[in-house]
Parts: sequence; structure tokens; C-alpha cells
Amino acid sequence: MAITALVLGVVALVFFWTVIGGVVLGLLALVFGIIGARRARGGRAPYGKMSVIGAVLGALGLIASGVILAIGASILNSDEFKNFDDCVDHADSQSERDACAKDFDRELND
Repeated sequence: MAITALVLGVVALVFFWTVIGGVVLGLLALVFGIIGARRARGGRAPYGKMSVIGAVLGALGLIASGVILAIGASILNSDEFKNFDDCVDHADSQSERDACAKDFDRELND
């Protein structure tokens, strides 16, 4: 349990920017870490500290992924992005799409 939690926690931290990497693997690392730590505390498994470290790394990956998802959702729901999306939908050429991107950057920076 401890080694599994540690490996999943490290992978969750490396791939926190993806839903599967951060959320799924982070949650699995947290669960395995908690189970491993409880077993180690009861004397039924070794490497209690490794389990705790895996659980902490998994929780950090889960939190970081949640922050990334929240930021992404707020950007996708913003008026600036809706204007950009509408502009790109109606653009017929690459130069019009580039103009949409410039307008979007200008709206974000204002």
C-alpha cells in the first residue's frame, strides 16, 4: 500500500494539470496512503511514513488539479472567452482568427 501510494502521489504531482493525473491518481494515492498508514499504525503493514508521504503527495496533486480546473472553468465561462469563441466561429480566414486572438488578449489585459 505504501509504495503504491507513494508512486501514485508522485505521478499525480507530475500530471496534476490533467484530470486523470491530478484528480484520479491523486485520489487513489490519498486512499492507498490512508489505508497503508492505518495498517502500519495497527502493526499490520510496514512503511507507515511512506504511506503518509504518498497520501500527502496525492492530496497536493488533487488540490493543484482542482485549482487548475477551477481556473479553466472560470476562463471558459468568462464574457471575454465567449466573445472570442463567437469571433472565431464567424472568422473565415486565418487573419480574422489572428485578429480575434489579438482582441482577446487586449480584453484580458484591460
